[in-house]
Amino acid sequence: MASLPTEPPLDTGKESFWMPGNYVRTVHRTQQSYQACNDLVTCFTERARVEKQYAHQLSQWSNKWKSIVDSRPLYGSLLAAWQSFFASTERLSALHLSISQSLVAEEGERVKAWQKESFPKKLFCGFRESHNNKTSFSRTQKPWKQKLTKLEKARVVYHKSCQKELSAVDKEKQANDNPDLSLEKKQKVTEVREVVTEAKTKAREHYEKVLEDVTSYTPRYMEEMEAIFEQSQEEERKRISFLKQAFLSIHRHLDITNNEDVKAVYSDLHQTLMSIDELEDLKWWKNNRGPGMFTNWPKIEAWVPPVKKLKRKKREQKNKEGAPVMIGGVKVCALYDYVGEEGDELSFKSGEVFLKVEEEDDQGWCRGVLSGGKEGFYPANYVELVE
Repeated sequence: MASLPTEPPLDTGKESFWMPGNYVRTVHRTQQSYQACNDLVTCFTERARVEKQYAHQLSQWSNKWKSIVDSRPLYGSLLAAWQSFFASTERLSALHLSISQSLVAEEGERVKAWQKESFPKKLFCGFRESHNNKTSFSRTQKPWKQKLTKLEKARVVYHKSCQKELSAVDKEKQANDNPDLSLEKKQKVTEVREVVTEAKTKAREHYEKVLEDVTSYTPRYMEEMEAIFEQSQEEERKRISFLKQAFLSIHRHLDITNNEDVKAVYSDLHQTLMSIDELEDLKWWKNNRGPGMFTNWPKIEAWVPPVKKLKRKKREQKNKEGAPVMIGGVKVCALYDYVGEEGDELSFKSGEVFLKVEEEDDQGWCRGVLSGGKEGFYPANYVELVE
C-alpha cells in the first residue's frame, strides 16, 4: 500500500492519480495499448512494402546494368567482377523479398491474433477491461470524493468567516480610534466582532473535524484504489511483454548482418576497395580539385543593372486595359545574360538577338520573342535596339 500523504490533497484540479477522475488515464491505457498493436501492424506492413520495393529496385538495377555490361567489350577478370556484383544483387533482392513476406505473413498475423484474444470487448461498452476498471475505480473513489466535496465546502465557509472577522476587527479598531463615537456604539461594534470571531472558531472546528474524517479515510481509499491499479498494471505488463517479443521477432527478420549473401556482397566490395590506386586518385584530385584546376583569376567584372520584380497582377490588369503592341516587332540585342525566374520570363545570353513585340511598361519590362519562338517577358534595361 502507498504511504499516507502528510497533507490530504485539497486541489481537485491537480494531475495526481489520487484526485477525482484522474484514474481515467489508466482506464484509457487499454485502448491505447490496442491502438499500439494496430500501429505496430501498420508500421511494419509499410516496412514490408519498402522491403518489397527495394527488392524490386535491386532486381531492376541488376538487369539493366547486366544488359549494358554484356554489350561492352569487357573480358576476363574485369567482366567476372561486374557479373559478381549482379549475382550478389540478385541474392540480396531475394533476401529482401523474403523479409517483406515474413513481416506480413508471420509477424502481422501473429500480432492480430494476439490482439483479438487479449482485448475482449463488452457489448456497447468498448473493451471489457476498460469497463471493469472504470467501474471499480469509480465505485471506490465515490465515498472519498464525497468527503472531499464536504471538506471543500467547510474550507470555503471557514475562509469566508476569516474574511468577515478581519473586516469586523478593522471596524472595531476604527470605532475605538474615533473620539466622536459614543461608548454604546463602540460596544455594539465590539459585540458584532465577538459574534463573528465565535462563528469563525466554530467554522474552524467544523473544518478540522471534516479534515480529520478525510485523513482517517484516506489510507483505506488508497489501498483499494492501488489494488485496482495493480490489476491494470499486470494486464499492461503482459501486453508490454508480448510487444517486446514481437519487436525481437521483427528484429530477427530485419537483421541481415549474419546473412551469407550479404557477407558475399561486402566481401566483393572490400576487394574492390583494396584495388584502389592511390597515385591515380591523387593525380585526379590535383587536376580536378587542386593546383591543376582551371581558375578564373580576379579581373574587372562588368556591372549588371538590377532587375525590378515583375508584378504580374498589375501587368494583367494593364493588358486588360490595352497594352501597346508592335506590329512585327523590332530587333533588340541582349547586353547581359539573364535567366528567367518564372515560366513566363525569357532566358538569354549576352549578345543574343531577338524581337521586342511590346513596349516597356511602367514596371520596366517588355515582351519579346526568341529566335526559337518562345515568347515571354524580359527586363527592358537588359537589351538595346539593333540599328
